[in-house]
Amino acid sequence: MLLYEDIITGDEMFSDAFPMKLVDGIAYEVDCQMIVLKEGDVDIGANPSAEEQEEALEAGAISVNNIAHSFRLQSTVYDKKAYLGHLKDYMKKVAEKLAESGDPNALATVTDFKAKANVFAKKIVGNFKDYEFYTGESMNIEGMVALLNYREDGITPYFTFWKHGLKEVKL
Repeated sequence: MLLYEDIITGDEMFSDAFPMKLVDGIAYEVDCQMIVLKEGDVDIGANPSAEEQEEALEAGAISVNNIAHSFRLQSTVYDKKAYLGHLKDYMKKVAEKLAESGDPNALATVTDFKAKANVFAKKIVGNFKDYEFYTGESMNIEGMVALLNYREDGITPYFTFWKHGLKEVKL
């Protein structure tokens, strides 16, 4: 199993146990779902049955996003101007980390990252109102801000994570 950590903060962001796909060579879209936790439940990573999900919430039960809950992602709020400021600083830090990586292809990787990141960032800004924002467990705002959105059906949630801002850790 692979765990994906933020290269800036070291926060765990998600694992390959969740369905994921690479988008435009720059970001991972990771499918997630809303789950119901009842008082006294222990999270073992299993998905509740469809019947349980359709029931109304019982007293003491809460509905949570399985990735946000499992990796202790913290909800945060941005207006467009603040997010653009964060994104500019974040991309600069990621480019620096990539350049310092010692990879012989680091220059090409940084160039590729900058070109693709700018195009992808425009897509995000164009749909800014559709996103919810999450930081890693440390709540370090210098790290990655994961983006939660919903598929075309308006029901199915997914997170977007910057590929180059992640480090794979084999478990």
